[in-house]
Amino acid sequence: MQSRDIFSLAYRSVTSNKLRTGLTVSIIALGITVLVGILTAIDSMKSSIYSSFASMGANSFSIRNRGMQVHIGDDDRKASKGNKNIKKVKKSNSNKIIRYQEAVAFRDRYTFPATVSVSLQATGIATVYKDDKKTNPNVQVIGGDEHYLQISNYEISQGRDFNQLDVQSGRNVAILGVDVAEKLFGKQLKNVVNNTIRVGDIRYRVIGVLKSKGSSKMMSADNVVITTVNNTRRVFNRPNASYQIAVAVKDIKQMDAAQGEATGLFRIIRGLNINEEDNFEISKSDSIAEMLFSSLGKVNLFAIAIAFITLFGSAIGLMNIMLVSVAERTREIGVTKALGATSHVVRTQFLYESIIISVMGGLIGVFVGMLLGNIVSAILESSFIVPWFWIFVGVSICAAVGLVSGLYPAYKASRLDPIIALRYE
Repeated sequence: MQSRDIFSLAYRSVTSNKLRTGLTVSIIALGITVLVGILTAIDSMKSSIYSSFASMGANSFSIRNRGMQVHIGDDDRKASKGNKNIKKVKKSNSNKIIRYQEAVAFRDRYTFPATVSVSLQATGIATVYKDDKKTNPNVQVIGGDEHYLQISNYEISQGRDFNQLDVQSGRNVAILGVDVAEKLFGKQLKNVVNNTIRVGDIRYRVIGVLKSKGSSKMMSADNVVITTVNNTRRVFNRPNASYQIAVAVKDIKQMDAAQGEATGLFRIIRGLNINEEDNFEISKSDSIAEMLFSSLGKVNLFAIAIAFITLFGSAIGLMNIMLVSVAERTREIGVTKALGATSHVVRTQFLYESIIISVMGGLIGVFVGMLLGNIVSAILESSFIVPWFWIFVGVSICAAVGLVSGLYPAYKASRLDPIIALRYE
C-alpha cells in the first residue's frame, strides 16, 4: 500500500468525524494563534519603534539629563550591587538638569569635527490654532537652533530653515510638521509660508513646512511645531527645564572617539570629580531602541510560554482523542488487517491522522494569528507583515505535536490482533 493511499485513507477518517476533529483543531489553533499573533504584533511594534528612533542618524548621539535615561528591568541595579568599586554620584547631582548655559558651553568648546545642536522639548500637549481650525492637544513643541533640523534628519518641503538671527533673537517664527500643516491649511498646503498660527496664546509666523518622516502611532515625528531654542526659553519659561545636546559626527568611524571626547568635556563643564560617575547620559538613538526591543523580548518569551502551555494541553487532548478513535475503530482495524494490511500500514495511518489534525489546527492558527497581528500593524500605521519564520515554526511545532501525540495510539492500533479485533463489540 503506497503512502499516498494511506494518507488518503487517513484524511477520510479525519473528515468523517467533524465534531471531534473540529474541537481538537480549535484547541491547537488557539495556541498557534497566540504565538503567531503576539509575535507578529511585536515585529510590527519593533518596525514602528525603529522608524521612530531613526529620526536621528546612525552617525549621531545625544547628551541628556541622567534622569531621562530609559531603564528597563533592574539589570543596572543588580550590576551596581555586584560591583563594589563602582563610582558613586552625589545625591545632589543624580538628577541634575542640563542647563542652557552648560549646553551652550559644550557647543562652543567641543572641537571635534562634528555638528552640535542644542534643543529643548517645550511641551508635548500643545494645541495649535489657525482661525477657526485647531489641532488636537497632542502637538510637540520643540525649540532648536540652526543645526537642529539637519541633525534630526528633517527636511524642508516649503520655506526655509532657521538662521542665526532667528535663533539669537528668539523671535516668533516656527516650522510646522506636515501633520500640523495639513490639519490647519488642508492637504494642498497652500499659503502656509509667511502665514500666522497660534500656539496656545502666542502667535508665530510660519517660515517653513517639513517633509514627512513617516509618523507612527507610537511616536509621531510629523505632529510637531519647531521654533528656536531661545524662543522656547522665553515663552515656555520653566526653571527646571533640561536641555538636550545632539552631536552629528562627520565620519561614522570616529563615533567612539567623539563620544569619549564629549564625555570628558561635559564632565569638566558639569564640575565632576574624577571619582564621581557621570550624571548625564550619552546615547545613540538605536541604543534606546535596542533597550525597548529587549523589553519586547520579554513579551516574546511570555507569548511563547502561553503557546507551549496551550500546545501541551492540546497534545494531551489529541492523544486522548486518538486513543478513543483506536477503541472505537477496533473492528475496522481488524478488518483492515484481515484484508492484508500490515502493522506498519495501520501505524502509519494513525500517525497521519494525528499529524493531519494537528497541522490543520496550525494552519488555521497561523492565519488567524497573522490577521490579528496585522490589525495591530494597521493601528500602528505600520506595514503589513507576513511572519514567514513564525509561520514555519508554528506549522513545524504542530506537525511535531501531532507526531508525538499519535505515536502511542498508532503503536497500540498496530499491535491489535486481527482475530480479537474482529470479535470486538
